[in-house]
Amino acid sequence: MSKRTFLNCEKPLLVCMVQADNPARIKELIDRSLPEGAEAFGMQFCKMKEEYRNESTYRELFAYTDKPIYVTNYRRHGENANRSDEEIAAGLLELAACGATLCDVMGDFFDPCEGELTMNEEAIQKQMALIDALHARGVEVLMSSHVLKFTPAERVLEIALEHQKRGADICKIVTGAENMAQQIENLRIITLLKENLKIPFLFLTGGECHISRRLGGTLGNCMSLCVYEHDELATPSQPLLCDMKIIRDLI
Repeated sequence: MSKRTFLNCEKPLLVCMVQADNPARIKELIDRSLPEGAEAFGMQFCKMKEEYRNESTYRELFAYTDKPIYVTNYRRHGENANRSDEEIAAGLLELAACGATLCDVMGDFFDPCEGELTMNEEAIQKQMALIDALHARGVEVLMSSHVLKFTPAERVLEIALEHQKRGADICKIVTGAENMAQQIENLRIITLLKENLKIPFLFLTGGECHISRRLGGTLGNCMSLCVYEHDELATPSQPLLCDMKIIRDLI
């Protein structure tokens, strides 16, 4: 079997986010998503109940499919409400050791700040050490910054270059758009990133206008985050897998 990877793919991957608080629901979403064209899966372990946060559950889920698996373990989400960044980082290392393909390292790990990109040198060195440790376990690393508001192109590029500099294999930035002018600018930013970054990227927007979530893959994003259905734990702004497959394959 070929190695699972999120890198060097011919088309932007259709990544179905299977968010749930228990493994049975994750398996159910995987089973339903595969016939719809899911090419990879995203599991947010910060949302899983504490009783399932263990090595045996992780290995069972990662072995359930032969598709690449992207994992997150964000601070202040779900069961991570009272965990320190050091504890969360240890959780990422455990997920890596159990078979995850791609681990999400927040851009403000070890120094929480607005916009999720620390410039504190001590925190940056800790991030780079964590990325090295994840790579040593054979996984790929995505660095994420959830800015969550409209951000000028120059600033987005600065964030992306920092992700690249710190050793990430993939850059993920989430901004926002509240009107058509901002939405158009965000589409232009995707092209800007494509022209200036040496690593793959995922540039997403929230707010009232988030067309980049649907068209980003055709412009340069390396993947599309989508959902099988919009249940209570799904991210509302993530489009349906069935729609994204049509958009990607026909445009």
